[in-house]
Amino acid sequence: MKSPPLSVSGFTLTELLVVVAIAGILATIAIPGFKSLTQSQQVKNATFDLYASLILARSEAIKRNSEVTVTPVDYPVAFPTAHNETGWVVAATNGTASTADDTTIQTQSQLKGIVLTPEISPWVTYRGTGRTKETAAPVFKIDAYGETTPYARCVKIELSGMPRIYKPVSGAC
Repeated sequence: MKSPPLSVSGFTLTELLVVVAIAGILATIAIPGFKSLTQSQQVKNATFDLYASLILARSEAIKRNSEVTVTPVDYPVAFPTAHNETGWVVAATNGTASTADDTTIQTQSQLKGIVLTPEISPWVTYRGTGRTKETAAPVFKIDAYGETTPYARCVKIELSGMPRIYKPVSGAC
């Protein structure tokens, strides 16, 4: 007596290798696009973080009716060059040259993969009126670390104190 044929389910080694090869090809195509997506989002996030800190500093200056400064964490070590992967501090100043007695309002930690380049000055000081103390409008360029990308953004602080975000023209703010 013959036994009925057995039903075999599963996949062969050849089928597995074809699927792995197709997955590898798709990953090779997708990875460069994923890198540009992450760089773009990192630059946007850092830009909006700086913008929010500037708005906070301005409102705190008006609220306290005193000076509030946004300064890079590593200032004056990196002055006046680009601040690679640094953060910044929003602090109410005590009116003296010493920063020892300043009141820290907010600290932004390091921004991995981001370069923050000041065009004029690495800090911004808001007066109690909400206007900047600087005589020229401060500008910061934010881009991915180690390369110039099409995702760069600029933050310009008008002398009225309002920050504005825009894309750089020909790579310069």
